[in-house]
Amino acid sequence: MEKPIQELLQFSIINIDKPSGPTSFSISDFVRKSLALNKTSHFGTLDPQVTGVLPIALSRACRLNEYFKHKDKTYVGIMRVHKEVNEKNLHEIIKKFIGKIMQLPPVRSSVKRQLREREIKSFNILEIQGKDILFESQVQAGTYIRKLCDDVGKEIGGAHMLELRRTKASIFPEVESIDLYQFEKAVEEYKNGNEKLLRDILIPAELAILKVLPQVQVKESSLKSLLTGKPLMKVDIKDKLPPEEIFAIFNKDKFIAVMKRVEEKDILARAQFVLN
Repeated sequence: MEKPIQELLQFSIINIDKPSGPTSFSISDFVRKSLALNKTSHFGTLDPQVTGVLPIALSRACRLNEYFKHKDKTYVGIMRVHKEVNEKNLHEIIKKFIGKIMQLPPVRSSVKRQLREREIKSFNILEIQGKDILFESQVQAGTYIRKLCDDVGKEIGGAHMLELRRTKASIFPEVESIDLYQFEKAVEEYKNGNEKLLRDILIPAELAILKVLPQVQVKESSLKSLLTGKPLMKVDIKDKLPPEEIFAIFNKDKFIAVMKRVEEKDILARAQFVLN
């Protein structure tokens, strides 16, 4: 909160509630132009008609994409079955799709169309009204919910996805998202000299990274060299390394870099991203 607003705009994330209609890219670009930034990017594409959580990285935070984009996603949607189905049978069939499944991406997708393993963490029926099934599902990143509904339908005489909303992407929940009207209001106030609303919606990237990567504290004496990309040595750290391969290094509350463990004599890890 003590950082100048211009510094925050260079390394923050905004949790946008995407409306139905525009593409994920167009929302990201709208944020970029509104804030007069050189670059923005989103953490995980939503189809134009799908609504919900779309985190937008600002400026240098775009380079953190890999650490957020591949985390689990949660969706709420409506699946329309093509014929009446017994609720008990539906629950039994859905159980077949919990856990690791093989999924073929749809024809219109941005990835190579080949079978891929994906994990369905949960698939819960919330309500049934006639042929419309309201469901909630937590899935591994890269899972196609439309295809999941289609695959369930093959077991019950047909089904398709009618509506879909993403309620959580990685660490970013729906309850903390803002719609485009709120975003525009914050930008307008900022341009008129009041930065409070904009500050309130900016998520400092160093705080976000702490929620997805373990932290290692480094010594003040090593700060200057580590900010130039120097490999992490045992002499640099204040405590032990975590068991995870990827971790973030900090000096007190100052984020320095994302590191990856290596086995190279005295070198403990090498930098994947340095905030310099």
